[in-house]
Amino acid sequence: MDAVLAEEKNQRVVTFLNREEVDFLDKMGKDALFSTGLKVSRAKLIAWVIDFVKDLGITGENIKSERDFESRVLEVLGQRTTTGHGR
Repeated sequence: MDAVLAEEKNQRVVTFLNREEVDFLDKMGKDALFSTGLKVSRAKLIAWVIDFVKDLGITGENIKSERDFESRVLEVLGQRTTTGHGR
């Protein structure tokens, strides 16, 4: 029986970031390159952040602002550290 591998289908998403945000992603990518020898793209970093937030179980419910989103992430991370749950 042959194993069938599902091909991952990526979608293109256009986003508008300010200079500081782009510089931050570029610095993370360069830090990864110089410390590991592997290049990490802006798109990959953004995808990883999305996957991380998704794995935390965070939804858009009752999020109306950046502050709401930040509070939710910190709340979930705080619960995970106090209960001993790690990634």
